[in-house]
Amino acid sequence: MRTVTPVMSHSTVSVVVPTLNSARTVEACLRSVRAQTWTSVEVIVVDNSSRDATVEIAQSLADRVETWGPERSAQRNRGWCLSHGAIVAFIDSDMVLEPEVLAEAVDVFTDHADTGVLVIPELACGVGFLASCRALEKELYVGDANVEAGRLFRREALHAVGGYDEALVAGEDWDLADRVVAAGWRTGRVSSVVWHDEGRISLRRAFQKKRYYGRAMLPYMSASARRRVPRPSLLRPDRLIEAPRQAAGLAVLKVVEAAGIGVGLAEQTLRG
Repeated sequence: MRTVTPVMSHSTVSVVVPTLNSARTVEACLRSVRAQTWTSVEVIVVDNSSRDATVEIAQSLADRVETWGPERSAQRNRGWCLSHGAIVAFIDSDMVLEPEVLAEAVDVFTDHADTGVLVIPELACGVGFLASCRALEKELYVGDANVEAGRLFRREALHAVGGYDEALVAGEDWDLADRVVAAGWRTGRVSSVVWHDEGRISLRRAFQKKRYYGRAMLPYMSASARRRVPRPSLLRPDRLIEAPRQAAGLAVLKVVEAAGIGVGLAEQTLRG
């Protein structure tokens, strides 16, 4: 990780947003950060050479826009190393924060000195039937410690573990949160939600995305601390019965995604 020594501000929350061709969603993301009730906020966008209007949109709303790569882990590390806040939030460019998220984070970190990472409950929205299936999935995951990964960090905790592992393209968010806990910090959570804009989901794109991540999963799977792949929180009969169409669609979506991961893993294994 590259070392940059910023001037520290104990009242500021730094929000780091990695982007790549995010013109559809980045404005809503950044406006949600600017609309936080906690007003001492620094916004750093780290773009990976977008070919659309992402940078132009970001420049009108962020405090700093950098170009960096090659993947999200490197972008996030660049962002927090350039930032100044005692608290660092990592938000994806297709996410929208509810207004109280950062204020709640400041309260938790202030009241609990041993807390190093906070989870923001994540829900999903989007267009079409499969997006409603994804929304059901995200709802089922809320509170599942095997699935949720922290997005808000005490700067001391990031320094203690060195930030994101830039060798990881998949599982990097779980890896960082787990290393923070392994270093002796506690995990907490806020009650306000981050909304993930899924747009319009197609089975083909879902397969391709998971195939890409499957090719990158071996380094994470070989790590000493890793999350369990089975997700029993998906099997909540009470909630699935309430939404049978979405439950059936979600089953199909997960089969397609599992196939994508399997193909990606097999391709990477064959490459050696």
